[in-house]
Amino acid sequence: MTSPEARLSELGITLPDAPVPVGSYVTFVRSGNLAFTSGHGPSGPDGYMTGKVGADLDVAAGQQAARLTALNLLATLRKELGSLDRVTRVVKVLGMVNCGPEFGQHPAVINGCSDLLVEIFGDRGRHARSAVGMGSLPMNMAVEIELVVEVS
Repeated sequence: MTSPEARLSELGITLPDAPVPVGSYVTFVRSGNLAFTSGHGPSGPDGYMTGKVGADLDVAAGQQAARLTALNLLATLRKELGSLDRVTRVVKVLGMVNCGPEFGQHPAVINGCSDLLVEIFGDRGRHARSAVGMGSLPMNMAVEIELVVEVS
């Protein structure tokens, strides 16, 4: 298996700068061989991707938001660990989708994150996951995602 850092290069992916907290918390905590991220959103150079999936955004746009969020999560992991090669396993993903009560395609949206993790980490990127709907998210962002990873 190609290392995660080499795989990013093969895929032509450049990670953004790691996001900074927007409140009284840290974006990363390590306890033993597990690392936990705070919830990250789909922020990019133009701000956050915002809106309710299923109303303002279609599922494909929600998947793009989840993929962008995954890139931000990976940027935080790289900043804190020094290299994504230190991630030995993606353990758990919690994906929250900003949507109305009638929306039911949460798993399809969060696949935007999950699929990227598998592209980068291979089988080590396969993870347990929850994908849930929320009536609102901070700053009206389309998705918010947390990760738990095992590290060396």
